[in-house]
Amino acid sequence: MQTADTNTQSLFEATLNASMTYDEYVQLTADLAAQNKSSGNTPDDEDLANFTMLNDRRLKRWNKTLKLDTEIKEIISNQIKNLVWLVLTESWCGDAAHNIPVLNKMAELSDVIELRLALRDEHSELMNQFLTNGGAAIPKLIAFDKDAKEIIYEWGPRPSEAAALVAEYKAEHGKLTPEFKEDLQRWYNKNKGEAVVSDFKKILTSH
Repeated sequence: MQTADTNTQSLFEATLNASMTYDEYVQLTADLAAQNKSSGNTPDDEDLANFTMLNDRRLKRWNKTLKLDTEIKEIISNQIKNLVWLVLTESWCGDAAHNIPVLNKMAELSDVIELRLALRDEHSELMNQFLTNGGAAIPKLIAFDKDAKEIIYEWGPRPSEAAALVAEYKAEHGKLTPEFKEDLQRWYNKNKGEAVVSDFKKILTSH
């Protein structure tokens, strides 16, 4: 747990004020896909535009098919802290397209958890406070206790099970290859959000 320093809290609040709902994020991704564009600093990048189109389909699919188990539903129903889950993301990010719908499904079950999303490249100062191994990896969830004015945990950019797969592959091969990235997408499809839920069972029962 860390009490947000004045600068971090100010950056958080400014980003929160400019943030969007999950439905607005889904619509933004769909709109960008229709225009063959992406969010971020290079909206006309062809590869990122293609990823955005893929993610538009992924978001829609997960919104229809994701199911949460009884245990996480019970854990979430017992939450009493008034939280904001602020997630930094971009339309082109494959990890985001698989993970954020799970976060949304969990937040929808709670009266005290509010999910908001903001674009990383528009809020780089806040992103720089929450780097992963020195990188601006997304999606990055920042959980803020509205009553205590504390950042009480963070999560991302991948569920711990996927992060372990990535770390193992990098250790052996030095970098992530296109083939591995395709394998990771297949892993997400097979896992169906269970690894994200597993992480949050631990997080929510310890905070």
